[in-house]
Amino acid sequence: MRVLVVDDDSTLCHWLGDKLHSHGHSFRLIHDGTEALQAIEQEVYDVVLLDRMLPGMDGFSVLRALHDRPHPPVMLLSALDRDVDRVMGLELGAEDYLGKPFNMSELCLRLEIIVGRDKRLHKQSQVLTFADLTVDCIQRSAWRGGKRIELTDKEIKVLMLLMEHPGKIISRTLLLERVWGYQFDPQTNLIDVHLSKLRAKIDKGFSLPLIKTLRSVGYCLGDVKKG
Repeated sequence: MRVLVVDDDSTLCHWLGDKLHSHGHSFRLIHDGTEALQAIEQEVYDVVLLDRMLPGMDGFSVLRALHDRPHPPVMLLSALDRDVDRVMGLELGAEDYLGKPFNMSELCLRLEIIVGRDKRLHKQSQVLTFADLTVDCIQRSAWRGGKRIELTDKEIKVLMLLMEHPGKIISRTLLLERVWGYQFDPQTNLIDVHLSKLRAKIDKGFSLPLIKTLRSVGYCLGDVKKG
């Protein structure tokens, strides 16, 4: 899974990053609530680990700002572990609340439960649309401008991931994990080859290209959202 870690304690952040990496997960470390909102708006994450106490914009304020916006599930981490704090965090939209200090095995288990629940909810969406592009997730078929597009299994998986998050950057790491099952980057042109073929099928013959490449970053369906 791809995890966004938001905590102003740099020592804890790097420790968490090392532990998440050792469990096969990718991550990004951020120390500021405002920057976290921008990252959530522009990139795709499976889950957010959010510290309750942050300078400037605290964790509760971040949750309030995320209200009514599409966003990944959030787990709050905090040294403030009273019942009133937990209740407030959950009422503001957090999926879970874990007090500090915590056991890393318990944290990973809770994250897997949260992400698994979120993915099951996403699967309820059977048809995805963007501009004149449509994908039937059950039939695993795609059309653009009313014309059927023949795609391979990997190409349809890549396209579905892009269409689930229009305007957001899909990193190479996330593509490798979700589509190919790699927990690391094998340093091959695997993704580039498949995206080149997918783009030729989706965009060729149309005046408006939908699949965008962000060099050394990832890919996006449509224009990247501005935070």
